[in-house]
Amino acid sequence: MSAATIRVPAPVIAVDGPSGVGKGTLCQWLAARLGWSLLDSGALYRLTALAALRRNLSLEDEVRLAAVAAGLDVEFQACPAGAPRIVLDGVEVGVELRSESCGDAASRVAALPAVRAALLHRQRDFRRAPGLVADGRDMGTVVFPDAELKLFLTASSEERARRRYKQLRENGLNVNLKNLVEEIDARDRRDAQRAVAPLEPAPDAEILDTTRMSIEDVCDWALTRAAERFVVPENR
Repeated sequence: MSAATIRVPAPVIAVDGPSGVGKGTLCQWLAARLGWSLLDSGALYRLTALAALRRNLSLEDEVRLAAVAAGLDVEFQACPAGAPRIVLDGVEVGVELRSESCGDAASRVAALPAVRAALLHRQRDFRRAPGLVADGRDMGTVVFPDAELKLFLTASSEERARRRYKQLRENGLNVNLKNLVEEIDARDRRDAQRAVAPLEPAPDAEILDTTRMSIEDVCDWALTRAAERFVVPENR
């Protein structure tokens, strides 16, 4: 009688931290560099919030918001030279998903336990061979606590606001830098103080302050950490 086949889960690199620290750029670059799948968990909460706003749902209606989250049909497609394509119900989602109003709504939605529970299994479904790069706030603590590599990025709120301001202006959005700093500080407090999955590094995470670093240096740092644990393909 043959021995039962033991399925080994695909490897995961979990990258956590607040908004504006370079997680998104790092994760899409790292996924493309390794040839792995990409999970932008923040986009799942933004998509849930966006769908709720489009349906005029209250951001406090936990039951209906959880139903929206459970029904999301989404795919992330890593692009080395730019932001990943996010496809919802077969249609690419545009810049609206990255607006500050959508981000603020997503932070509120993410504080609801039923919504987090609805999205937990969906996030874990992204784990498939050859590997997954997961971008979020609780990837290494809740969603993939067994991730082989956990990274936690930080930066000052002023620097994060400056980066966000530049990004939004390049996308044609009219924003105020002072307001961005205030919104980032408020979101940080909300994310750190929520009862379910607060924003904090995993005990075994490697922490990097990116305030004074270029994104190229951040990517080099992460790739070096990945090469210590995984086979990294030659640069193509």
